Amino acid sequence: MADKEKKIVAVPENEDSKKAAATIKQKTPTGNAGGLRVGAIILWILGIGFEVVAILGLKSKLGITFLSPLWQCIIALVLDLICVVIGSQLWKKSNRIDPASEKDKVKFWLWNNIGVIVSVIAFVPFIIIALTDKNNDKKTKIIAVVVAAIALAIAGLTSYTWNPVSSEQLQAAQNALGDTTVYWTVHGNTVHKYHIDSDCYSLKNAVDDTIYSGTVDTAFEQKATALCKNCQKRHLEDIEGIENVFTGDEKGKEAEELEEESIPE
Repeated sequence: MADKEKKIVAVPENEDSKKAAATIKQKTPTGNAGGLRVGAIILWILGIGFEVVAILGLKSKLGITFLSPLWQCIIALVLDLICVVIGSQLWKKSNRIDPASEKDKVKFWLWNNIGVIVSVIAFVPFIIIALTDKNNDKKTKIIAVVVAAIALAIAGLTSYTWNPVSSEQLQAAQNALGDTTVYWTVHGNTVHKYHIDSDCYSLKNAVDDTIYSGTVDTAFEQKATALCKNCQKRHLEDIEGIENVFTGDEKGKEAEELEEESIPE
């Protein structure tokens, strides 16, 4: 008699077992704002230096014979881009550790987006010089300008701080929570959120990944700069001032809406 065909049925995971699969890893501060800013400035200066090299390469004044002027430009512009982007990331991290005050909106924006200004300085002069250069052929000029424009776009977008944190927001969080351990994840809909409760429903998005824990300061450093709305509602009466710890970022608002929609009645 022929063997009966076996049917394999997948058994759905229990929600509790899924949450148990996520491990909690403690995080401690890893950066110094002053050191990060010095590192950013050094990298930015190097980036502008590579821009100068790109200009000299375009004008065939580097004395390099085994590379065409175009390739000299491209290599220098890539190195310029790397320095500017890394420098901007260091600057952005330093601002999460030691944020500026938002009382003066113009200064606040400029301080948080110095990387964008540096990006303009690091690529726009090259573009202008390349466009007005009369010694190179049209093809070389067009390719050099396109590469520089793409590098400028990448540097500008990665240097811009979309949801800047202010010293007032960090102070409010510190006053409200003190040394309370908070939790956050780097995946899911709540990557910009921190949570007071490790079993918060929103953290279900961290299944099969890691939930990080630490102080509010550490959470801010790791880009988790807004309190989960569910945790806020749960602890509002227990912790004075906790309603003031939101950053008000648009991504955070979208995540909150998703959280509320996903919570069963």
